[in-house]
Amino acid sequence: MKSLKKMNLAGVMLMATLLFISCEKEESPEVINEEQTFEVAELQASDESELISEEVLNIGEDVFATHQIAATAKGDYRSDYLPDCVTITTVVTSTSVEKTIDFGEGCELPNGNILSGIIYLSFEKDMELATHTLALALENFTFNAVAVEGSASIVRMRSNEDGNPQADASASYNATWPDGSTASFTGNRTREWIEGYGSGFWGDNVFLISGKGTFTGKMGNVFVKETISPLRRELACRFIVSGVLEISRNELTASLDFGDGSCDAKGMLTYPNGETEEIFLRRFLK
Repeated sequence: MKSLKKMNLAGVMLMATLLFISCEKEESPEVINEEQTFEVAELQASDESELISEEVLNIGEDVFATHQIAATAKGDYRSDYLPDCVTITTVVTSTSVEKTIDFGEGCELPNGNILSGIIYLSFEKDMELATHTLALALENFTFNAVAVEGSASIVRMRSNEDGNPQADASASYNATWPDGSTASFTGNRTREWIEGYGSGFWGDNVFLISGKGTFTGKMGNVFVKETISPLRRELACRFIVSGVLEISRNELTASLDFGDGSCDAKGMLTYPNGETEEIFLRRFLK
């Protein structure tokens, strides 16, 4: 097993926190205004990057929580999120726990996403600590055929001031799509687990996400995205169901409102000139 201690975590990946949710107007690639046009492929890649980063962080936190709950409750606990096609190998040292989460050549998650390759996860052995630092890295990893490289450093609190588990992540990674296009992502995010913690059933898990991240597309266009109102992620839904994201490019800023909690692929985009339009959010939709 590859030791995470030997891996360069300076370029930390995940999701972070990356709150990269881009969108596509159904009939036009003009998303911010008439002067700044975005290629549809870049918008799709940016939105898909948010799903990738969120999913990888969710897997890492789920595996850590499973280990922590089982250790502190002194009983048998197992989350049902990862299917049987995932192989988890654990090595415990005097000070740390290192896990290899292997998706093989292709493994489908409950939400339909197909992953392959390995996620490496390590953290302190003492499960009684109030805060743990998690190191996460990828090897030969693909997400719905997108090849992803990178790593993340995550500070995970067992209980924040509201009594909920919370993960603060710093991340960086690169992705290559099947058509050869590439993109890079960096960001920081806070992910609060507000519902479903410890239930063992993935479908009732709900998170609030906030933070700021940068997406650089294949044409060199840079999008900076920052949460204005926390984004609500319900694992039972494929999409962000509520919250507001601010999207900046050069000197222009737009905002994207994800709605009232309904599980759908739509959002309301407000342009720099104040005009609004309902847009279609793409997340590996066929």
